[in-house]
Amino acid sequence: MNLPSRQAPSRLTDRKRSAIVDAAADQFRAHGFEATSVDRIAALAGVSKRTVYNHFPSKEELFAETLTQMFQRSAGMLELAYSRERGLREQLVELMALKMRTLADQDFIDLARVAVAEAIHAPERALPVIARLGEREEGVTAWVRAAQADGRLKPGDPAFAATLLQGQVKTFAFWPQVAMGAAPLDEDRQAQVIDAAVSMFLAYFGTEGALTSAGESAVGSDITSADGSDKKPGLA
Repeated sequence: MNLPSRQAPSRLTDRKRSAIVDAAADQFRAHGFEATSVDRIAALAGVSKRTVYNHFPSKEELFAETLTQMFQRSAGMLELAYSRERGLREQLVELMALKMRTLADQDFIDLARVAVAEAIHAPERALPVIARLGEREEGVTAWVRAAQADGRLKPGDPAFAATLLQGQVKTFAFWPQVAMGAAPLDEDRQAQVIDAAVSMFLAYFGTEGALTSAGESAVGSDITSADGSDKKPGLA
């Protein structure tokens, strides 16, 4: 797995719980929820079936914990602190590059595919997990909130702005891979998607004074007009 690994627990009971979750993630990714056997999870984790149920009262609870830990570990990659000393574009490009790394992880994609399938076929299992994940403010939202407080992004709902930004990236680097098994984006395509997403985000949410003072362009590149001539953004 390419996502950051958890620190090894020191207590035996915690090590067993961690082993159970890791084994469950392996089985859910490979077989989906319905076909996953608690007996097989226990065998992979090196514990008894009774131990599994001592930690998790049901397979549903274990599934929820597996998804929660996977998504929290991926969110941990997006903890880039906002800096008023750096350009908005530079920081946003770095944030979205981190997001791309998360989305390119095959284990993450496989488990996300299982979660989406469960949300469709058994929403009663998936919705509580989604609600649990929503309780933790994700790193991009925190970054947007800080940039708004600094007056460099327009005021408003930071979660809404962060969702729009990441949604553009996921359109190319998550949903095709989850829903249709598309190949991960190569580096050139990743850079293209990130540049376009950040440019559109800054064009809408960036304050004019912040972009001007930082010497940044909201669109990031020259625009070729219909008559073939090059025009700088913002010029007639």
